[in-house]
Amino acid sequence: MKIKTSIVGVSGYTGLELVKLLIHHPVFELNAVYASENHQELSALHCCLKDVIKLPVSEANLTQIAQESELVFLALPHQKAMEYVKGLYDKGVKIVDLSADYRLSLEKYEENYCTHLDKENLKNAVYGLPEYNRSQVAKTSLVANPGCYPTASLLAILPFIPYLDLNHTLYIDAKSGVSGAGKKLAQTSHFVTINENLFAYSPINHRHSSEINEQLKKLGKENLKALFVPHLIPLTRGMLVSVYARLKEPIEALEILQTKYNNEPFVRVRRTCSQIKNVAGTHFCDIFAKTDGLDLFITSSIDNLLRGASSQALANANLMFGLEESLGLPQIAYAP
Repeated sequence: MKIKTSIVGVSGYTGLELVKLLIHHPVFELNAVYASENHQELSALHCCLKDVIKLPVSEANLTQIAQESELVFLALPHQKAMEYVKGLYDKGVKIVDLSADYRLSLEKYEENYCTHLDKENLKNAVYGLPEYNRSQVAKTSLVANPGCYPTASLLAILPFIPYLDLNHTLYIDAKSGVSGAGKKLAQTSHFVTINENLFAYSPINHRHSSEINEQLKKLGKENLKALFVPHLIPLTRGMLVSVYARLKEPIEALEILQTKYNNEPFVRVRRTCSQIKNVAGTHFCDIFAKTDGLDLFITSSIDNLLRGASSQALANANLMFGLEESLGLPQIAYAP
């Protein structure tokens, strides 16, 4: 049986990746796509889809979306997504929200973003990191899809929380391809700025810092402070996170990772440092860890548009409908 599926916010990079994933999905049938502007054929909006799919891009209308959809992916900016959630949720539509609108507590959300317009549904949203919330995702109708930086950071850090000296600050050095900045024009993402360049932005007080710290406490069951510094690198896609931490006692880092992720098909424990090229175009997260006495180094890599957004959204949707989690997820890297 096919499940009627829609994307709201199809004009962006994550919207395009969702289309690519859904075109060949055996159960989710993409039958409607919406955008705030550029109402034309989908293949005219994204030229790479020419002769692949014919679907009109419609203006988003809540009533129409609810009538046409059993599953909706909201690939919208923060604040815009919550305008649709309540109406869809009340009509029994399952929702995967790729924005930040339901990832944080009310206090932290309003501290970092804006006034929340749908406070009552914050308690209904499940944070969609499958390796740690798989059973909860399977029971919910509203998934808050994690951000790319938090996904790579949390998967790296969480296995080691029982062994960390919590009196020491944990440091996260994260580097992302420029597609993570979205399509909106900005001086920092212009070619002449990003090409042959590398720079930090919003150090320490980046919005994802609150998301990472809240989930470290919630999923890791410890009050751990992580200092987060993101960087832009001259790549289209991909993300590399390096974590520096202090241990309570010496450990076998790779054994801990292997024990935790041995049965997780989309987390690969590496014996050498993880690399962006090995995960670009896939749903995998590659993790490596090494110690020197009480010093711990962890590195993880993901595709920021896939595991950090669209393919993770698809994995969550699979779970919500009782399907095999891996259904339709990309597993072959772009580079050898």
